[in-house]
Amino acid sequence: MRTQLITEAKRVVVKIGSSLVASPKDGLRLEHIDRLVKELCEVRQTTREVVLVSSGAIVAGIEKLGLKAYPGTLTLKQAAAAAGQSQLIHSYEHAFHKLGQKVAQVLLTHQDLANRKRFLNARHTLTTLLTLDVIPIINENDTVSVEEIRFGDNDSLAGQVAQLVDADLLIILSDVDGLFTQDPRLDPTATLIPSVQTITPDIERGAGTSRSQESTGGMVTKIQAAKLVGSMGIPTLLLNGEIPNLMPHIFNGHLAGTFFFPRTDPSKNSQSSRKQWIRYTLRPKGHILLDAGAVDALTHRGKSLLPSGIIAIRGDFWPGDLVKCTNETGKAFAQGLVNFSATDLRKIMGAQTEKIGEILGNQEYEEVIHRDNLVLL
Repeated sequence: MRTQLITEAKRVVVKIGSSLVASPKDGLRLEHIDRLVKELCEVRQTTREVVLVSSGAIVAGIEKLGLKAYPGTLTLKQAAAAAGQSQLIHSYEHAFHKLGQKVAQVLLTHQDLANRKRFLNARHTLTTLLTLDVIPIINENDTVSVEEIRFGDNDSLAGQVAQLVDADLLIILSDVDGLFTQDPRLDPTATLIPSVQTITPDIERGAGTSRSQESTGGMVTKIQAAKLVGSMGIPTLLLNGEIPNLMPHIFNGHLAGTFFFPRTDPSKNSQSSRKQWIRYTLRPKGHILLDAGAVDALTHRGKSLLPSGIIAIRGDFWPGDLVKCTNETGKAFAQGLVNFSATDLRKIMGAQTEKIGEILGNQEYEEVIHRDNLVLL
């Protein structure tokens, strides 16, 4: 099954880690970039579509700006990203051009994906590039995306891109062979885990931490990305990008790395693109605590959420924001786009729908979350 999922993949998102293309001391690793580009072109020549998500801009910028250490402040990180991104894309452009492959740079922020119109625009742009035989090269727009630099990593971005383009496979290249039973840096008896059927809490806890500042994600974010795309029916393969020709070989049935099986079969996924966007892309701005009757109405009867079933409101949000719905024990079971602000919702929670106008004045909606904008978790 593993071999079949890989060899039959027609649209592949490949994420390249920072350490593979740059180092703080020496800057861009041009020979490595040339090799990786050659391998990506070999994959492309097998009639597969390739989308590249590349880290490395900040690390490349460290050397270019002559910084003595990894940036410790946000402004320095943004400056390094701005300086390094132009170098990085120029190197990719040059390497791909030598092999006759056209590329296009796409810089994204989470806000581009959180806004439905911008999400669709990005989706259309990327799919159009693919139909034109162009390889998109995607990176986080670090110079303006404050939150993504502070918390982020391109493993998560790659997972979001895989959803954005309806990928068949996500490949994450780093400087390790895959997921091990223990941290191999600390335990020499650790062994490689060739495949993972289900990402359990034990696997997440055992993922360890990043080995360096410039590799901010580490194994934790790789597993989180695999978990995200797996829930959408997309498998993930962790590979060692330092090993020459390993990536093209896996499409010929060669076994390497750690393969994460998808949790769902995409052919059986009945959720619309909009509901997948609500479930997987948006970030919650608050929580709504519901009584047992409201929980039952949402989970078993396909109803919209009305104010009468709300017990408590947590957080500060506005109409159109994403909120999580929790039961009386605090367990989240659904999320959706809310029609009222947190301030107004606190005024009408527990009230019958006919009382909304009396409390708030005439309103466009009576549903707190319409069922068309709600997904079960």
